[in-house]
Amino acid sequence: MSISPDVSSQQKRAVVRIMKKQWSLDKIQALFDLPFNDLLFKAQTIHRENFDPNAVQISTLLSIKTGACPEDCSYCPQSVRYDTGLEKEALMEIQAVVDAAKAAKENGASRFCMGAAWRSPKDRDLDKVTRMVEEVKALGMETCVTLGMLEESQAKRLKDAGLDYYNHNIDTSEEYYSEVITTRSFQDRLDTLDTVRDAGINVCSGGIVGMGEEIVDRAKMLQTLANMEHPPESVPINQLVQVEGTPLDGVESIDSLEFIKTIAVARILMPKSQVRLSAGRSEMSDEMQAMCFFAGANSIFYGDQLLTTENPSESADHQLFKRLGLHPATV
Repeated sequence: MSISPDVSSQQKRAVVRIMKKQWSLDKIQALFDLPFNDLLFKAQTIHRENFDPNAVQISTLLSIKTGACPEDCSYCPQSVRYDTGLEKEALMEIQAVVDAAKAAKENGASRFCMGAAWRSPKDRDLDKVTRMVEEVKALGMETCVTLGMLEESQAKRLKDAGLDYYNHNIDTSEEYYSEVITTRSFQDRLDTLDTVRDAGINVCSGGIVGMGEEIVDRAKMLQTLANMEHPPESVPINQLVQVEGTPLDGVESIDSLEFIKTIAVARILMPKSQVRLSAGRSEMSDEMQAMCFFAGANSIFYGDQLLTTENPSESADHQLFKRLGLHPATV
C-alpha cells in the first residue's frame, strides 16, 4: 500500500500507524504480568538479536542554561514556581560547552547532550545553540539537545547545524500527565516530537517512573512510544529523583523490581531502540543496575551530574563496567 505524496505529514503518520503492527494495552500489560525470570529472558533474547549484549552507549548531559523555567513540571527543581535553592544561570558561552564536550569525549562519551531550561527557545537563543551543535559535532561526537517545544523553522535550523538527536520526554501516560504537569499538554509533547521527526532529526524520548503513577500508566507510556510511526531511536527511562521543594518530594518510591521490569518491557516493545538507564542511578545499587543491563538497557548518562541532580561518579561507572565485562559502544 502506497501513500499519496499529496497528504500531510500528520495524515501520513495516521495511515502508517494503522498499517503498522500496533501494541495493544492488553499485550503490554501481559508482559508486565509475566514471571520475572520469563520477562527478563524474553527481553535479553530480543536484546541479543539487535545489539552487542556487552556494549553500552555512553552519553554526557550538560545544563547549558539552568533554572527559571516557567513550566510547572512537579519533578523539576528548575521550575521558577518551586523553591529548591537552585541558582539560575544564563546560557553558557560556546567555548565552555566545547571544553566540556572535549572532556566528556576523553572520558569515553560518544554523545554529548545539551539541555536548556526553556519552555521553548527564542530564535535568538538558537544562534548560540546551533554554534554549540556545530562545534561539538566537529569533535566527532553525536549531538543532542533538549530545549523544550520547537517550531518547524527551529527544528530545521538545528538539523542544518548537524544535530543528531532531540530529546523531549513524554514523561508518563496521557491520562496521568495532568497530575504532573499543567502548563503544557500531552499533545504538545507529541507535536514537538512530530516536528523533530519531520525535520529529519533522530528522536530521544522516554519517561519518568516513580511519580505516583500506576503500572498501567507505565504500560500506556511505553505503548505511546512503541506505536509511533518510528519509535524513538533513544528511550531514556528515568527513576524519579526526589528534590526538596518540588511537589513530588516525598512520594512513595518505585520498587526496584518494578523499575527493572519497565526496562525489560521497553526493550521488548522497541527492539532496535537504545534504552537508556537515566536519572536515578545514584540511588541504585550495582546489582540493580546490572539487572537493568541484563533486561535490555544499553545506554547511560555518564558524569557526576545530570543537569542539576546527582549521577554516579565516572570512576564508579568504570569499576562497574569492569566488574560486569561491559564496554562503551562506538559511534
